[in-house]
Formats: sequence, structure tokens, C-alpha cells
Amino acid sequence: MMWGYGQGMGWMWLWGPLLLIGIALLVLVAVRVAGGGIRSGYGPRGPDGSGPPQTPGGNRAREILDERFARGELTADQYREQLRVLGEGR
Repeated sequence: MMWGYGQGMGWMWLWGPLLLIGIALLVLVAVRVAGGGIRSGYGPRGPDGSGPPQTPGGNRAREILDERFARGELTADQYREQLRVLGEGR
């Protein structure tokens, strides 16, 4: 007598590994969501969380100088002089 198990008993071994894979995937997704996902590059992002990583030192100074020139706070001569001081206007 089969006691109600029938032919479905042969597939019962599959539930254990499927359960473990499902739990592992849930943990992976939770870690990715909590950590902000995967991003390329290293270091902090821009103020809005996107864009390339900001680099310390001269590059940030150059960005500020470019922004000031674009807003009209500096003349062309002042801009060139500041570039020379930063060592970028050769």
C-alpha cells in the first residue's frame, strides 16, 4: 500500500535546495538595497548622489573656478590668472 504518497514523493528532495536558494537571494537583495546598490568607481558621489566621484584637491578647485567664470564673477584675465596659480594654465 502507498499510504497516499503516490509518485509525487520523488520530487520532494527539490524543495530543500530551492528554499535555500530563495533565502540566499532575499538576503542578497536586502544587502544591495540597504547598501545603495552597486556603483562604478570609488569615493563619494555628487550632491545629488549621481555623477562621477568627486576627486579631492585641484580638480574640485578647477570646478569651482569654472563655475565662477561661467556665472560671470571672474573676467577672462582673472580666470587665466587663477588657472596659472592652480598650475593648469600652461
